[in-house]
Amino acid sequence: MTTSGTARTRCGNLKLKYVVRLSADERQVLEEVLRKGKASAQRRQHAQILLKVDEGPLGPAWTNDRTADSVGVSAQTVINVRRRLVEGGCEAALGRKQQVRPSRSLVLDGEKEARLIALACGKPPAGHARWTLRLLADRLVELRIVEGVSLETVRRSLKKTNCSPTAARPGASPPRPTPSSSAPWRTSSRSITCRTTRTSRSSASTSGRCS
Repeated sequence: MTTSGTARTRCGNLKLKYVVRLSADERQVLEEVLRKGKASAQRRQHAQILLKVDEGPLGPAWTNDRTADSVGVSAQTVINVRRRLVEGGCEAALGRKQQVRPSRSLVLDGEKEARLIALACGKPPAGHARWTLRLLADRLVELRIVEGVSLETVRRSLKKTNCSPTAARPGASPPRPTPSSSAPWRTSSRSITCRTTRTSRSSASTSGRCS
């Protein structure tokens, strides 16, 4: 099926009018969409629009405003359906606009987040007393866990876990080391503490510091 449509300049200015001219076969296909109850509401709406704005021999050639009022959409929607017919054909006008690019994939999925947490709760690199977001991001790339990751992505991933950010206290003395933990890690302006919970035989819980 060949869809008829053209884009033309109106009155010599830059405002384009997308002209819809449907053949008898094209109108029959669109009318079939309306007759079938299985078509989505959007698909039926767009079929109605195309049939009403059709300026071909069999079409009523309704205006955008009149079509919009009849179908229950905005005039801009009518213009968009016209344009998609002219530029992409009938199927493009009936359906949703296809994405130019696929949605961005998740940088840190569940497995990669688990490895991030393991790093954050482990010993910091030599020469550093604490982990920072930058160090963690660089280590993820170094270990080929990710090709690249922003500091904000690292921060959000840590925030979703038990490693929750806490405000650093200026002038506070460094925490005393305990047998079950190593040095805490922090960013330049805040420290992030990873808390774990252990249950004793009496079901009482104690919290330890994991860095």
